Amino acid sequence: MNFAQGFGLSLLQLVLGVFDLYTWVIIIRALVSWVSPDPHNPLVRMLHVATEPVLRPLRRLAPPHKLGGLDLSPLLAILILQFVKNGIVYSLGYSPRFLF
Repeated sequence: MNFAQGFGLSLLQLVLGVFDLYTWVIIIRALVSWVSPDPHNPLVRMLHVATEPVLRPLRRLAPPHKLGGLDLSPLLAILILQFVKNGIVYSLGYSPRFLF
C-alpha cells in the first residue's frame, strides 16, 4: 500500500468514525429525552444543538403527534446515516467487513 492509498483509507476511516460518533449522539439524545431533562443543562443543550438540524426535518416527515406522541426521527436519522455510510463504503469498492 502506498502513501496515497494509506492516506485515503485513513480519511475514509475518519469519516466513518464521525458517522458512528454522530449515531451515538443521536442515541444519547433519544435516551436523555425519556427522563425529561433540565433544558438548561449544558449537556442537554449541546445534544439538542448537535442533533436538531438533522432531526427537525425528519419530524416533518413523521410528526410525533400523528404517531401517538412517538418521535421516530432519531430512528429515521440513524437509518439514513447507516444507509449513507454503507453507500460510501460500497461505492469505494470495500467489502461489508470494512464497516465493522
